[in-house]
Amino acid sequence: MSKSHTWSQDFKITKADRALKKQQQPMCIWFTGLSGSGKSTLIDALEVYLHKKHYHTYVLDGDNLRNGLCDDLSFSNKDRDENLRRAGEVARLMVDAGLIVLAGFISPTLEQRTKIRGLFHKNEFIEVYVSTALEVCEQRDTKGLYAKARAGEIKDFSGVNSVFEVPTCPEIIIDTKTASIEQSILELIAQLKL
Repeated sequence: MSKSHTWSQDFKITKADRALKKQQQPMCIWFTGLSGSGKSTLIDALEVYLHKKHYHTYVLDGDNLRNGLCDDLSFSNKDRDENLRRAGEVARLMVDAGLIVLAGFISPTLEQRTKIRGLFHKNEFIEVYVSTALEVCEQRDTKGLYAKARAGEIKDFSGVNSVFEVPTCPEIIIDTKTASIEQSILELIAQLKL
């Protein structure tokens, strides 16, 4: 971990104790990719699979954070950085609680993803790049966000008028254009070894 939280209280029950109680390896599985790439669909299907296998999980995504913890933030680049910082910190706490966290955020820059990865110990963070092409993401766009971004109604929209830096070394790459959701989930599960 890159940052030492030296001010935290030392409690008798540790992350290892909580993991042992839950009989699982706590981790954060961080899904990154453009809007419409399939992150939420994959996360939902993966959580269903893990729940059936009796794993203890929790999903973090932009909607469930922005409806509460991050409802004071706009979509400016500065506020998006802060949203991701908060998401990473919440994920870290949940991993400390012994959970498997499935986090789905565009997280468009290498710097953002590197900072978040730095919050976790080795083998606690798995980056999944949902590499679906921009054209496919635009075709799937039920909310019309890409059209609004192209018309200039939405500023700083990743892939259109704001950067999306392709991950350079994610642990897993899934392309939902070339595979069905069932195939994608099977591939994901095989690579996660859960």
